[in-house]
Amino acid sequence: MLSLPLRLRPGRVRGAPLLHPAALRRAAAGDGPGRGPAVPRAEQAHKVVASYKPSKFDKKILLWTGRFKTEEEIPPRIPPEMLDRARNKARVKACYIMIGLSIVACFAVIASAKKAAARHESLTSWNLAKKEKWRKEAALVAESKPK
Repeated sequence: MLSLPLRLRPGRVRGAPLLHPAALRRAAAGDGPGRGPAVPRAEQAHKVVASYKPSKFDKKILLWTGRFKTEEEIPPRIPPEMLDRARNKARVKACYIMIGLSIVACFAVIASAKKAAARHESLTSWNLAKKEKWRKEAALVAESKPK
C-alpha cells in the first residue's frame, strides 16, 4: 500500500494542523486544553471590564441610541464594546436620516423645476441671457477703450 506524507493526504487542508480525536472531543465539549469547564455566554458577557470613560459626545450617542434614558444613568466607566455598538447604531441612524433628507431634496427640486417650467424658464434661456449680457458688456468696454 502506498503511504503519502501527512501534508499530502486527501481531505486535508495544506498548512492546517492535524486534529486528533481527543482534541476534537474537547472542542465539542467546549473546553480546550487546560481551560476547565466551559462558561456560559451570558456569564462571560458580564465579566467584561468597564474600562472606558465616555466623553460628553459619547454620552450623547449612548442617549440617542436608546442605551440609557438619562445622562445620570450612564456609569462613569463603560465597556468599549457597548460604545462600539452604540456608535454603529448611531451611524446607521444618521445614514437613514441622510437618505430621507436626500429623498425630500429630490422632491423639492422636482417641484421647483415644474414651477420654473410653468413660467417658461429653463437653464438654456438663463444661459443665453447671461451670455448676451456678457457680449454687451464686452462691446461697451471695447468702445470705451482708446485706439
